Amino acid sequence: MQYPASHDRSLVAWLSLAQLISWGSVFYTFSLIMGPIEQELGLSRAQSSLAFSLALLVEGLMAYPVGRWIDGGHERLVMSCGSLLAALCLLLHARITSMAGFYAVWAGLGAAMAAILYSPVFAVVTRRYPNDFRRSIIIMTFLGGLASTVFIPFTAWLIANWGWRQALVCLAGFHLLLCAPLHALALRGAPARRAQRQDDEDRTEPGLRQLVRSLPFLLIGVFVILMMAVTAALPAHMVSLLREGGMSEAWVIAIPASIGAIQVLGRLLLFFFERYFDLHLANRLIPCLLPLGLMALLAVPMSGEGQVWVLLFVLLYGMGNGMLTIVKGTAIAQYVSRDHVATLNGVLGLPLALARAGAPLMVGLLWTPVGGYSQALWLLLVMSLVGVIALMLAQRHALAS
Repeated sequence: MQYPASHDRSLVAWLSLAQLISWGSVFYTFSLIMGPIEQELGLSRAQSSLAFSLALLVEGLMAYPVGRWIDGGHERLVMSCGSLLAALCLLLHARITSMAGFYAVWAGLGAAMAAILYSPVFAVVTRRYPNDFRRSIIIMTFLGGLASTVFIPFTAWLIANWGWRQALVCLAGFHLLLCAPLHALALRGAPARRAQRQDDEDRTEPGLRQLVRSLPFLLIGVFVILMMAVTAALPAHMVSLLREGGMSEAWVIAIPASIGAIQVLGRLLLFFFERYFDLHLANRLIPCLLPLGLMALLAVPMSGEGQVWVLLFVLLYGMGNGMLTIVKGTAIAQYVSRDHVATLNGVLGLPLALARAGAPLMVGLLWTPVGGYSQALWLLLVMSLVGVIALMLAQRHALAS
């Protein structure tokens, strides 16, 4: 089969819009509704954090079957049904009255996230445009990176004016009326799984097993798992962390919202200037911005100029996280195999699920009335440094072989 030399701009644009809505209405909504739900249901911080951890656990557990379905050419069905499931769970969320119901809807939202967020859509464009997948992914994350910038203030406004239950009903409407039809229409004509003779298939499966056991894949797995844990832990606690740091309510809303804009700035810089830099050097340097950002955040209580350090955190973490999405989304294709991207990403599902699910809960458990989030931030810093080293080792081994 002959693949197009470049991506379809209209398809990538529509998928980008769906990513903006999906990330903003599900992933970034939790930190805003956590406080009101704790008050209404009488939950502790650890109990409320568990709901988000459960969602991430289910998302990771669903990664492998979702990856296999997408590799099998069923991307349209997967992403359309994922959007419908997100709409249903948000509607049910608006009616919960118990902790069990809270956990149940977030488990459902985790399954929806497995079908509609970056991992499945990156696999879709990699299958459709194997000659131009990195460029496609960078473009796709422009709008996706603005999810927090658009939806944190928007959802906060909905909650302030209508209450959190009606806000969730409104967010469900985006999935039902926009994302589900968009996926159903835009993802027609998916490339089918390549036909193989039985003897080819016999050679392919051991090859896949060898890829899973290879050192580059294992090291990239460590890198992705640790970095995803760090980036999953912070959003759920960002609002509470900033409030405890003495920030005004305007700053509490503006800072996490601005991170999305900085993420897009980082991706724009990567889009326009990566052709002038060595690709592998860029892949080594970009992840270093996350630990630098965490160092700035740790410096806030040690300094009288807290806002300066927070702004430095926003710049470093926002740009780093924005470009890191590209590195994570393309590392397996670049250093392991592009023919089995969705399946190999799915293999990481269980360890990734455990790490991402445990991270927000871990941060909630490490929080103390006296020390706040300081212990958790130090641990996240160490995790990010280990992840950077793992990627560098994987890259060195893959390029040397």
